[in-house]
Amino acid sequence: MKQNLFFDLDDTLIHCNKYFYFVIEQFVDAMTTWFAGYEGINADAVRNKQTEIDIAGVAVLGFKSEHFPQSFLDTYNYYCDLTGRKKSKTEQDFLWKLGLSVYEHDTEPYPNMEATLDKLAGEGHTLHLYTGGELAIQRRKIEKMQLERYFGPRVYIRRHKNSEALEQILAEGGFDRRLTWMIGNSIRTDVVPALTAGIHAIHMRTESEWLYNVINIDVAPKGAFFTLNHLVEVPPAIHEYVNRPQP
Repeated sequence: MKQNLFFDLDDTLIHCNKYFYFVIEQFVDAMTTWFAGYEGINADAVRNKQTEIDIAGVAVLGFKSEHFPQSFLDTYNYYCDLTGRKKSKTEQDFLWKLGLSVYEHDTEPYPNMEATLDKLAGEGHTLHLYTGGELAIQRRKIEKMQLERYFGPRVYIRRHKNSEALEQILAEGGFDRRLTWMIGNSIRTDVVPALTAGIHAIHMRTESEWLYNVINIDVAPKGAFFTLNHLVEVPPAIHEYVNRPQP
């Protein structure tokens, strides 16, 4: 039985978090250098404050590209206000450019991305791409990886990726929810919205997950709900569920 399979993009099909972590460490290095000698301002404190501000910004702005460099500026300004250290336009400009640089990194697929998508498409399933972010940035990644060959026009890019956004896509597309799956790494933006919508869900574990994505699952699945470690495990998991003996 053919299924509708919605795939997340970042940290499901292609790497994303590791580039953010790399830039955050550069930010932490700059901050601990500038604020050296001030009590209580160490790498962990700076990292935790930036994470707190970053997550709060996503709730307001969604996955708008400016929210990330803004979290650097807001963290910097917070510590300047806390310590009385004079704010520097040069330092602020450096942090803004540093934050934006995360979107300039190369696009790298997760292992077996192509083999997995080839297998599922070859089995006759309809593949959809559902991702959060800005249109131009996400489109650039899609083109770089030539993902149109799998998803065609079935690409959904939303600044706010949540239950409301997924519900709108499913309702407007008239999808049979018994035959529809969401595959992604984020419990917040992939798994919980899928379970809330009554479709199947596959949670793809990542080695290091952004704190924003980690929330409790308080929705009971109406269908399948699997947690997998590698993309290559997705086709057999779906095949076994779809072809399981019916009671």
